[in-house]
Amino acid sequence: MRKVLLFSFLLLLGLLGSQWLPDAVGSGYDKVGDVVRILTMVGLSFIMIRVGYEFDIDKSNLRQYGWDYVVAFTAASFPWLFVTIYFVFVLLPPDSWGSLAAWQETLLAGRFAAPTSAGVLFSMLAAAGLGATWLFSKARILAIFDDLDTVLLMIPLKMLMVGLAWQLGLIVVVMAAMLAIAYFLLHRIRIPVSWPWVLAYAAGITAISEVVYRTSKIIDESVPIHIEVLLPAFVLGCVMAYPKSGSNHGSGKKEVHPDEVHPEIETPVEKSVSVIVAAVFMVLVGLSMPTILSGDAAVQGGAMAEAVEPTLHGAGVPAAEAAAAEIGAARQIGRITATQPPLSWAQIMLHVLVITLISNLGKMFPAFCYRREAHWRERLAVAIGMWPRGEVGAGVLVISLSYGIGGPIVTVAMLSLAFNLLLTGAFIYVVKRLTSPLEAYIELKEPESAR
Repeated sequence: MRKVLLFSFLLLLGLLGSQWLPDAVGSGYDKVGDVVRILTMVGLSFIMIRVGYEFDIDKSNLRQYGWDYVVAFTAASFPWLFVTIYFVFVLLPPDSWGSLAAWQETLLAGRFAAPTSAGVLFSMLAAAGLGATWLFSKARILAIFDDLDTVLLMIPLKMLMVGLAWQLGLIVVVMAAMLAIAYFLLHRIRIPVSWPWVLAYAAGITAISEVVYRTSKIIDESVPIHIEVLLPAFVLGCVMAYPKSGSNHGSGKKEVHPDEVHPEIETPVEKSVSVIVAAVFMVLVGLSMPTILSGDAAVQGGAMAEAVEPTLHGAGVPAAEAAAAEIGAARQIGRITATQPPLSWAQIMLHVLVITLISNLGKMFPAFCYRREAHWRERLAVAIGMWPRGEVGAGVLVISLSYGIGGPIVTVAMLSLAFNLLLTGAFIYVVKRLTSPLEAYIELKEPESAR
C-alpha cells in the first residue's frame, strides 16, 4: 500500500497546485495549462495502451460483455440522475422545478458525478497489488464502458445546448469504428511494446487528437470534433499482438501471475517506467482540477473563474469554447445562476458531503451483480473501486462553465469532485481490505476433487 499512499499524496499535491498556480503564474497560466493538458493526455494514453494490451475478449461468450455494458451504464447513469435530482429539488427554488432550462443545465452540471477515472483507478489498483485479480479484470471492463457511456451521453446534452450538429454524429461513428477495429483485429498487429515505443504511441495519439480538434475549430468553432484519447489508446493496445510463445492469455483462470502472461512488459525497467508514468499522471490529474473561488463571490452565486483551463479537452472531451460561452450568455432567461438562492459556506459543505455520498451510492449496482462469478466481498470491492473520479469529471464542469452555468451548484460540484479525488487512496484501501482474504474464498469455491 505504500504506492497507494504515494499516489494519494501526489494527487493532493496536484490538487493544491491547481488552486495555487493560476494566481502565482498570472496571465501566463494559459501556456502552463496547455502543458498540463497535453501531458495529461499523454499519460492517460500510455496507461490505456497498457490496459488494452492486457485486455482480452472471450468471443464465445459475447453475451457477458453485453451485461457488463448494462452494469457500466448504471454506474454512469445512476450517480448523474441522483445528483441532478438533488440539484433541482434541493438547491433550486420550487418555482424553477418545472423549468426546462433548469433541467437542461442541472443535467449538464450533474454529469460530473458519472465518469469513473479509468487512469486513476487502474494505476491505484496496480499499485495496491491487485493487477492479477478478478477484481481488476472486471473493473477494467466496467470503467472503460463507464467512460464510453459518459462521452456518448454528453452528445445529447450538448445537442440540448447547441442543437443538432454533424460533428457530434461523426464522433459516434468514429467511436463505433474504433470498437470494431479492436474486436476484429484483437492482438493481431505485431508492433513493439516496450515503454519507449508505448510512450511514442501515446504522444502520437495525443498529437493527432489535438490536430483534429484544432482543425475542426477552424471549420466550426462552436462544435469542435474531439475523440477521447482514452478510446484510441485502448484500441491500439488491444490490436498489439502478443509474443509468439509463452502466452497463456485467455485461459479462463481466476488468477494468473502477470509474469506468465506478459513477460515483455514485466521486466524491472518496464515496471519502473509504468510506476513513474502513473505517479506523474496523478500529479497532472490534480492539476487538471478547475479553480475553486474563495470568498463571497462563489458563495453568493457569482460566476466561477472565467479563465478556467479546458481540462475536459485534456481528458478527451471538447474544451470550453468561446462560442459556447456566448451561447450560455445568450440564455439568460431561466439560467440557474439567476434563480439559486445564496448559500453560506457551512451550507455548501453540507451539500458537498451529501452530493459525494449519493454520487458514490449510485455506483453500487455492480455489488448486486456477478453472483456466479465472485464472492460478495469481491463484488462490493468492484463497486467501491468505481468511486474514484478525476480529469473527465473536471472537464464536464468546465463545459458547464462554458455554457454560463455557475453559482452554488457548480461550487458544490467542484468541491465534491475535489473531495472525492482526495478520498481515492481511502477507497483503494477499503478495496484492498475487502479482497485481502481472497485466497480463502477461492479455496472454498473449488470442488473437492481440485483440493
